[in-house]
Amino acid sequence: MEFLKRIEEKWQKAWEQNHIFEADPDPAKPKIFVTFPSPYMNGPLHLGHGFTATRVDVYARFKRMQGYNVLFPWAWHWTGGPLAGASQRVREGDQEFIKALMEIDGVPKEEIEKFVDPVYMASYYTREGKIAAKKMGFSIDWRREFHTTSPTYNKFIEWQYLRLREKGYVTRGTHPVVWCPRCQSPTGDADRQEGEGVSPEEYILMKFPYEDAYLVAATFRPETIYGVTNLWLHPDATYVKAKMNGEKWIISREAAEKLKNQARRVEIIEEFKGKEIIGKYCKNPVNNKSLLILPGWFVDPKQATGVVYSVPAHAPYDWLALKDLKEKPETLKEYGIEPAQIEEIKPISMIKVEGFGEYPAIELVEKLGAKNQYDPKAEEATKILYKKEFHSGVLKENCGEYAGKLVREIKEKLIEDFRSEGIADIMYDLPQRVVCRCLTECTVKILEDQWFLKYSDPEWKQKAKEALSRMKIYPETARQWFLDVIDWLKEWACARKTGLGTPLPWNPEWIVETLSDSTIYMAFYTINKHIRQYGIKPEQLTPELFDCIFYGKGEKAEIATKTGIKPEIIEEMRKEFLYWYPVDMRNSAKELVPNHLTFFIFHHVALFPPEHWPKSIGVNGMLMIEGKKMSKSKGNFITLRNA
Repeated sequence: MEFLKRIEEKWQKAWEQNHIFEADPDPAKPKIFVTFPSPYMNGPLHLGHGFTATRVDVYARFKRMQGYNVLFPWAWHWTGGPLAGASQRVREGDQEFIKALMEIDGVPKEEIEKFVDPVYMASYYTREGKIAAKKMGFSIDWRREFHTTSPTYNKFIEWQYLRLREKGYVTRGTHPVVWCPRCQSPTGDADRQEGEGVSPEEYILMKFPYEDAYLVAATFRPETIYGVTNLWLHPDATYVKAKMNGEKWIISREAAEKLKNQARRVEIIEEFKGKEIIGKYCKNPVNNKSLLILPGWFVDPKQATGVVYSVPAHAPYDWLALKDLKEKPETLKEYGIEPAQIEEIKPISMIKVEGFGEYPAIELVEKLGAKNQYDPKAEEATKILYKKEFHSGVLKENCGEYAGKLVREIKEKLIEDFRSEGIADIMYDLPQRVVCRCLTECTVKILEDQWFLKYSDPEWKQKAKEALSRMKIYPETARQWFLDVIDWLKEWACARKTGLGTPLPWNPEWIVETLSDSTIYMAFYTINKHIRQYGIKPEQLTPELFDCIFYGKGEKAEIATKTGIKPEIIEEMRKEFLYWYPVDMRNSAKELVPNHLTFFIFHHVALFPPEHWPKSIGVNGMLMIEGKKMSKSKGNFITLRNA
């Protein structure tokens, strides 16, 4: 083994001394430009980084052997919450975290004390990371290296966001975001300890009159209001009667807290347990029918409003829960509910679906053999039926003016009508738990005057799809995933008020967030060699200079006079960019498809002409250690230096 190490060290030293991976434009050779996402420096490079980067390196070396002029650069991501969160945990004396830094990351005790400064922490892991990358023998052109908070890179990001704003892709508005109450900032995917890829979901709130208030139930399927037979409350959960913008609502205590962050005036009037109103009746807002309030132990008070309405003809869980109560009438005694009251509840068919009879949920439950509401087959039945009813379901005669309409075609109008009639509202919630890097559980907040990337723009989406259609995707099966992400992406909060990063040039109290400043930095690779070689200062990197380099706009002599950069250097930078662009291959792990890799496409089509759009993306799976995702908390984390 020592013999092999000596050989390895000999040739790595020879590569570095002879600069063989330093790639410059060569018109006599075809070029290949390959990139790997800059790793976050809130910890050491690990085996996952090594796996993904090795795929890039193997491809780079293969293309060199085929006679291509290959550029493989590298950068370090210092931006955003991951680093600030890690440093904060050291500052607060989190002993479990500090122990992991020392025992797993191998950080000496004397260095830990300096990690209270996030910049020092990043610089430490960057030094260690570069040693690890060099020991791996990656064929990198280190002349182009940078980190994402360097002043020269900040100027590049300022240019990017000025141009995005000019094109109408950065807007200011009011939108729901994943919010960290402690950091007081939106929490993007890269700023999360848990819950990457989770976005706010919109619930429609249906208001059921009850005494002098409304029982407010949340749903994704408001069209099913015509088939409601009863309501469900968790008997042991705490509910509140609260004034909501002046209107009295009954919802879970947790829901009331969430709605305080969603542009509502919330005033708690009283608290009580769900069991106190179980057995009573409320009214259906569309037809005034009386509906019994039943105990539902499956109801999660932390999810949406904690109030659920029941549609047993079209919702497998509702049918099974009702069936369970009928089979165990003794559970109803403490609520003063007679078995006969349950027997009187009959499913109401209100959606016609091809291939099913009057009661699709009941048929599907029986077909799959789901025994009760806790049977996993109930979830399978729900997914099958909801998809079928949304795409091909037709509303029946008992659905009033919407009868005869396809669910998917009438849903938006139905919601609009219900809201205008005052019987419906909306709220946002997270489908699963999200935890910020500062270890605070996140919620949804409706932000006013927040800066967003307008990924909902139809024309922008179409251009992204056009670029994708031209690209090679490895494996090809990932293409549909990209298309799905392009379709569902909406406004994305692109700035936050904490962490490291580039201030928005027109509103410097906001900092461009982690995933939004790492979309076109491949263009910066092409010119950073010159910035370092010629000692170009940040203040010389003006928007007009970047326009000249990337778009060929402006007079070089005039720009040279204003910036103090010689015209021939500007010309060199322009030629360097034109030689290397577009990116020929970008490879990353699959968890970046719903964010970074798709943003990479969006921003390139927004800022560059088609001839500079990316040519291909490679997507690899997660590295598993003993069948599990690598994690410090699972004890299977392996650093690249220790691999």
